[in-house]
Amino acid sequence: MAEALSPEQIEEHLKTLDGWTTDGRRIERLYSIPHVQGAAFVMHLAAIQNEFGHHSDATLGYKTVHVSISSSDIGGYVAEHDIELARRIQEIAPVHGAG
Repeated sequence: MAEALSPEQIEEHLKTLDGWTTDGRRIERLYSIPHVQGAAFVMHLAAIQNEFGHHSDATLGYKTVHVSISSSDIGGYVAEHDIELARRIQEIAPVHGAG
């Protein structure tokens, strides 16, 4: 089972993840993206989440996609695989024009 990262560990990881924040229980990012491209971005996220076997919340808005990641198996806290999922999302965002 995964182990929760400490707040300090999360903050250290976030230094390498542009635009991601934490409330101590999850990591989040709000992407600016036109609606139709945002829908394609969410579909790509879903495919990546299936690859990982780990799913985050993604909310499609009019000109935004909000992504929120935590691990339910450890009580909704952040684990190393959450950071890796965020890295993967960050890699594909530019392909969709998300910033």
